[in-house]
Amino acid sequence: MASMNDGIRWLTLLTGIVCATVVVAADYRAPRAPGSKHPDLNGIWQALNEANWDVERHMARASLQLRDGPMGPVPAIPVLRMGAVAAVPPGIGVIAGGGRIPYTEAGLKQKQANQADWINRDPEVKCYLPGVPRATYMPHPFQIFQNDQALFIAYQYAGAVREIYLDDPGEAPADSWMGQSAGHWEKDTLVVEVTGQLADTWFDRAGNHHSDQLKVTERYTPMSANHLWYEARIEDPATFTEAWTIAMPLYRRMEPDARLMDFKCVEFVEELLYGEFRRQPLPR
Repeated sequence: MASMNDGIRWLTLLTGIVCATVVVAADYRAPRAPGSKHPDLNGIWQALNEANWDVERHMARASLQLRDGPMGPVPAIPVLRMGAVAAVPPGIGVIAGGGRIPYTEAGLKQKQANQADWINRDPEVKCYLPGVPRATYMPHPFQIFQNDQALFIAYQYAGAVREIYLDDPGEAPADSWMGQSAGHWEKDTLVVEVTGQLADTWFDRAGNHHSDQLKVTERYTPMSANHLWYEARIEDPATFTEAWTIAMPLYRRMEPDARLMDFKCVEFVEELLYGEFRRQPLPR
């Protein structure tokens, strides 16, 4: 009986802590940006989750690319020697409500084909720009620059950048890897609509994909001095049967000398992409 009472007391305490945290977050009012009435989002931020491996809830897998084995799936030959480096860590998922991506039948088949040939198809392998929202939760930090007239996001991965237009720029003149971003404020939440993205980017390393009809609506809401709540609503009638949303916290990098470092990975994949064109190619 004593242990049961102790358990109840601990549960009550933990429930109180969670509820208090929610109340604090709901009541939090962020400092204003210099010369602005809007929250100050300046800083270096980073996600801490497994979404870049797979945005859906998933168990650990032996590899990013699998084949049938005698007792179940085993790593495919192209990734076999990567061993545990290519293993997929388990993740609780970042899809709001804990659901699955609502693919059309054709969209799901494409996802499965992507996953079966991951090493050749994932644009991250070739250092192509990640697109939105994937740039947000790759295992690299990004920096928000903000003043009263402009917003700009720089990403460590591949030197990707985005300018957030605060005046309606109209339709994107052409599709691009990072698309066109148009932002506005809804109280203390920065809302960014991203359109004009190429169909070549993925959401993660699990083959989840989209078409050139993708529209992403992001929401950045300060929840404390050192974290933002991030949501991205995904719409693409060519690939999904309905819209779906991902959500996650973003954390401020707190090191005294925190900064973006160089990770211009194009030069790291030159041998992969162009090595065969050397006058004297190296063994492949």
